[in-house]
Order: sequence, then C-alpha cells, then structure tokens
Amino acid sequence: MEQQKNTVREEQKALPTEPFTATELLEQWYKYADRLNDKGHKIMEALLRINDPRLEGITIIHTLPNLGSKLDFDKEKPELVAFLRAKLHNHEIGLEVEVNEEVKSKIAFTPQDKYLRLQEINPTLELLRKQFDLDL
Repeated sequence: MEQQKNTVREEQKALPTEPFTATELLEQWYKYADRLNDKGHKIMEALLRINDPRLEGITIIHTLPNLGSKLDFDKEKPELVAFLRAKLHNHEIGLEVEVNEEVKSKIAFTPQDKYLRLQEINPTLELLRKQFDLDL
C-alpha cells in the first residue's frame, strides 16, 4: 500500500505545468463552448460566453450574473477544468466563479443589440453607417 501511495505522488509530480497566456486560455475556453453547442448544451454554452474569464496567475476567474447561473456552472466545472488543464498543459489551473448581479450579458439578440455590441468593439462603425446612410 505504501508503494501505491508513492507511485501516485510521483505521478502527480510528473504532471505538466507549462505557462500559458490569456489568449490561449480564451481560445480553449471558446473551443469548449463550441463543443457544448455541438452537444446541445445551450445553457452552459451561454454561461461560458456571457463574458470573458480573467486570468490571475494560474487561477481563472469567471463572473456570472446570478447565483442560479453559478449553480448550473458548478455542475460542469470539473469537466471544464479537466479540458483546460489538458489543452493548456498545466495541471495546476484553478477556476473560481464570482457572482456579480450587475454583469450585463454580451449576447445580442436583436439587430439593434448586435449593432450596439459591434459598435462597442469598433466605434468607427457609426461613422461608416452614417457615411453610407445605412439603416439597422
């Protein structure tokens, strides 16, 4: 039994802990969201896409708009963490979920919402719309 414990400890030490960037994290985060979409898990996909996670060291912090969202997110959290650890080659990654009821979703439903979202990303879009006299 002592040999098994030592073997497990050695395997845990051998797990990769490569550094990664916030861009690499976002890339894998959205790949996971796409996988959920393909499987038909729309609620969890929406929770992943509600806003971008923050990276503080090796801890990922994701902010959700309410406690109900957090409860749904926590059900999928172990699979998400395992996916990110494998894809980013860092098995020390942690994931924390914050609840902030003032968070606004970046999901746009109507054409007006989509336009406003694009305008946030690129303010010169309004100039282009006016120059070509375009409607929404």
